[in-house]
Amino acid sequence: MVDMGFRSVLILLPVAVFLTLATKAGAQQTPGGSPSKPQANHIPLSRTAVSDQGSVVHGTYRNPNFGFSYKIPFGWVERTKEMQQDPADLSKSSVLLAIFERPPEATGNTINSALVIAIEKVSSFSGLKTAADYFGPVSELATARGFKVVNGPYEFVVGPKALVRGDFSKERGSLTMHQTSLVMLEKGYAVSFTFIGGSEDEVGQLIERLTFAAKKSVGM
Repeated sequence: MVDMGFRSVLILLPVAVFLTLATKAGAQQTPGGSPSKPQANHIPLSRTAVSDQGSVVHGTYRNPNFGFSYKIPFGWVERTKEMQQDPADLSKSSVLLAIFERPPEATGNTINSALVIAIEKVSSFSGLKTAADYFGPVSELATARGFKVVNGPYEFVVGPKALVRGDFSKERGSLTMHQTSLVMLEKGYAVSFTFIGGSEDEVGQLIERLTFAAKKSVGM
């Protein structure tokens, strides 16, 4: 179960996602010390699109409204509903997609890699002028929870799209959790992509699965 306390925290949704992921994606040791095996692909082949929620078709999440898609790693499990905020507030904020390498409740001796895509209405809070502003509360809460800021917000380009990126890490026993968030402001929403992996290379490989549609040129 996702920590229910996060549903009542009145902070930016990606901050809540950040801290939830830090809890759920950490390595948990099995009694025998062996990693749990990934289960069969639990991601549905199709999911009905609802408003801005997007849909999963043949292992790829697509969101035409925000112009991006994400190729889900085979065998990963989806926990989008479990990480949703109050359904009554979906018009203001929502988790669009939450996927994990293995179920968050399963044990293992490696970092449980994960991705969470979330949106929040820019008008629901004040002081957000640019995507870089998003990382103020994220960094503050992250350092309070033992994370280290590896890289402050900086521009990061994915295909035709320029986003803002921030990198964090946290020691978990003999392992290091690496977490990267990409943020963009689009159509009145702050859209965040939060990746967790056991290494910088793994996080980079997860980011490579994110693609943006090229903007159509307007004819003269």
